[in-house]
Amino acid sequence: MGGRVVVLDFGGQYNQLIARRVREAGVYSELLPRSASRERILGDELSGVILSGGPDSVYEENAMTCPDWVFELGVPVLGICYGMQYMAKVFGGEIGSAAIGEYGRTNAVYADHALFEGMDERVVWMNHNDSVLRMGDGFRSIAYTAHCPIAAFANDEKRLYGIQFHAEVEHTEDGKRVFSNFLRGICGLACDWSPSNIAEDMIEEVRAQVGDGKVLAALSGGVDSSVAAVLVHRAIGDRLTCIFVDHGLLRLNEAEEVMAFYGESLGLNIIKVDAQERFLSKLEGVSDPEAKRKIIGEEFVRVFEEQAERLTGFDYLLQGTIYPDVIESGSGGSAVIKSHHNVGGLPEDIGFVGIIEPLRSLFKDEVRELGLSLDIPPQLVWRQPFPGPGLAIRVIGDITREKLDILRRTDYILRREVRAAGLERVLWQYFTVFTGIRSVGVMGDRRTYDYAIGVRAVTSSDAMSVDWAEIPFPVLKRISDCIIAEVDHVNRVVYDITSKPPGTVEWE
Repeated sequence: MGGRVVVLDFGGQYNQLIARRVREAGVYSELLPRSASRERILGDELSGVILSGGPDSVYEENAMTCPDWVFELGVPVLGICYGMQYMAKVFGGEIGSAAIGEYGRTNAVYADHALFEGMDERVVWMNHNDSVLRMGDGFRSIAYTAHCPIAAFANDEKRLYGIQFHAEVEHTEDGKRVFSNFLRGICGLACDWSPSNIAEDMIEEVRAQVGDGKVLAALSGGVDSSVAAVLVHRAIGDRLTCIFVDHGLLRLNEAEEVMAFYGESLGLNIIKVDAQERFLSKLEGVSDPEAKRKIIGEEFVRVFEEQAERLTGFDYLLQGTIYPDVIESGSGGSAVIKSHHNVGGLPEDIGFVGIIEPLRSLFKDEVRELGLSLDIPPQLVWRQPFPGPGLAIRVIGDITREKLDILRRTDYILRREVRAAGLERVLWQYFTVFTGIRSVGVMGDRRTYDYAIGVRAVTSSDAMSVDWAEIPFPVLKRISDCIIAEVDHVNRVVYDITSKPPGTVEWE
């Protein structure tokens, strides 16, 4: 694998980005809970540990900690923000409230050190009130700001390092270079990992797991399940059968497109199951988004179980679970943001020998890179992301056929106009939301009282953080005009300008 870095989770809001930045620098990384066992942290080829930021003060009662042996694993350790302060406390330093807290962009001056190779003065992103006031023996300051004389420190003998600022966020100039310097200059790694060069290893892992067994694939038509299916097909060939479930919560014409793409274009063995009535009846009257996800997750598995029993002899269920799904569903000790149908919605009595999730450790853009390396056509790799629960979580409140019909047509118009404006590759994800809100309007000189449709468009590379997209006003105007003119019972269109965090990509 060429090295592995573990990021220990102390509860900070940017922790997933740290793991992402390490991977971008060419080293495989994992985000693990601070309570992870020694065996799990050591794993294979441990080359470095990063302690994340967090909301605590190190002197608070019940402040987050990690075992002391983390600093004795024989690999370099980098602490970020709270991680730096905690390290300072462990090694005899003093932490306290700074005379002036630092928040946002701040000028930092770097000393001559391997962590800041090729760098002198840069703008960094600070977010702290506490800071290291005194360092323990063997540590020295290697960066400072106007109000923080120890903005970074190093103990080269013990290979312990800390930075008070957040190098993982884009607001820090050359933040990616800090990670690269740590990985190359301090950990001694070649930084040659990428999803595209591990495809063969992943195929061999699937072969080892499946043996002579047969696999039933949960194929939704999205990039995650598609790449997973192609990867497993390369591994076991015709022993893979793909089940596509039309649950009545798909976009306009989507069922036909999926069957054409994956059956005819890619040559996968794919069976379509019409389960619209089944899903919609189960969801009738259900408004809570978590309840929707759980119901859909369980029904998906039940459908696959029935198909496996009918087709006979299937041992494994394949799912397109990716790393953000695992993190957001609370796996490994993180807080639950939302349950994903392929993580948090699985019933315990699943009815298969096991589940295969070959993409479980990859971010969205890494999945796309892997897909291209598997020769999946670019138009399929860059297909618009679509949540597993489908339109169920884009209808706010209870679900009816009328609401789904309105949502499908508005979503189709949005996608049509984005394509016409040449923004398909600029925007990472875009869709409409049936808000459930009705408002007064005037159409044809008459009063109306109809629905408001939300438009959501974001930019992102990893699905862990997103910015709302600045769609040109003429394009937004045309989208709004077309939706209101072409879709009955809609008299208002609103545009969502919320980033993630604090919001999420989906509304539910």
